[in-house]
Amino acid sequence: MEIKVLHQVMDWNEDVSEEVKETLASRRICMINVMGSPGAGKTSLITSLIDRLKEDFRIGVIEGDIAGQVDAEHIAGLGIPTVQLNTDGACHIEAMSIQHILPELPLDQLDVIFVENIGNLVCPAEFRIGESLRITILSIPEGDDKVEKYPLMFTDTDCLVLNKYDMMPYFDFDEKRVCANYETVNPGAPLFRVSSRTGGGLAELAEFISGNIRKAKA
Repeated sequence: MEIKVLHQVMDWNEDVSEEVKETLASRRICMINVMGSPGAGKTSLITSLIDRLKEDFRIGVIEGDIAGQVDAEHIAGLGIPTVQLNTDGACHIEAMSIQHILPELPLDQLDVIFVENIGNLVCPAEFRIGESLRITILSIPEGDDKVEKYPLMFTDTDCLVLNKYDMMPYFDFDEKRVCANYETVNPGAPLFRVSSRTGGGLAELAEFISGNIRKAKA
């Protein structure tokens, strides 16, 4: 019975996700679901990408957290339309929450919406939220075993960002292991080596995202 209920929830979420996707497509908005562990650097990466994309695109942000609004306040301080989405204990964002919160953003004035999902390598991978693009972040300090331990997160993503890449000299991180495992579960998917602190690799990632935004607007 519990399995049946779970499937009902998942199916319902998929239906709402498609509704959200249709709403955004009608407005030619690209929504990007940014996923990763707590401390992987999701907010810093989004902030860095905003700085590189803001001259060409109109940007909004949905900040997902279990509680609090520290990250949302930081991004709003940059002059970016930002909405805080608190899950009150839930380990992921669901499509219904996005559907309810979208009207809080000036959709007619946006080209792209970044959604910072809850810090977690399990639940967010299972729930589509109507996004056009999925980005998974793995930071160097987290270790090189995560693709093996959490395969769905790395299988069901459009690209992988190895973040905090400037920390490579200070950690015993087997990059070849990660790349091989990622290629196994998600063959051909792009991988970017990025440092929000130094700016390394951001140009390549920003160009990849720009292409997806332009595709949504076409």
